[in-house]
Amino acid sequence: MSSSKPGEDEAELQPTFAAGYKLGEKKTVDQYASLDANDESLAKWKASLGITGAGAAAPERSGPKITILALFLRSPSLGDRTIELDLSTEAAIASLAKNPVNIKEGVEYNVGMKFMVHYDIISGLRYIHVVKRAGVKVDKLEQMVGSFGPSDDGAPRSINFPAEESPSGVLARSGSYNVKSRITDDDKEVYAGKRTYLVLLTTK
Repeated sequence: MSSSKPGEDEAELQPTFAAGYKLGEKKTVDQYASLDANDESLAKWKASLGITGAGAAAPERSGPKITILALFLRSPSLGDRTIELDLSTEAAIASLAKNPVNIKEGVEYNVGMKFMVHYDIISGLRYIHVVKRAGVKVDKLEQMVGSFGPSDDGAPRSINFPAEESPSGVLARSGSYNVKSRITDDDKEVYAGKRTYLVLLTTK
């Protein structure tokens, strides 16, 4: 089976937008904090992003706006165990393509991500992955994660995506699945580029 054509992976990992979608004016955390404090719905929205009132100390604007710490996988078949893909260091990222993730066939599972926003507002954060078997695309997931402000307590956020079901059957388990993922936002800024990992299906 032929492999992906040049540029094909890049095109498949591009986010999709609804027709006519327009991104609003970009504002800093300070600018959002100083917006009309008497607007109750606006105040609730700012609180959901972790934005406090005007005059609060703003986070230092240095280094990356967001750090993607890990992707993780949970399934009833795993019990209390969580499979975590460490994205915190370059060495850990490099090992993803060399150490397959084993998932039981025909079971429900869900993917999630752990991250921290250091400064600025991240609008429309989304996770995209493309699954291929023998070079042929068999699945694509584009999950909107949401909009976030800086982590005010310094703790990472964990978001679970909707459940999916792993493939099953003799043909499904004959070979490995190559997964390429990307984490981006409404501005198409990429926070985690093409991360590649292998998935092997098992019967138990």
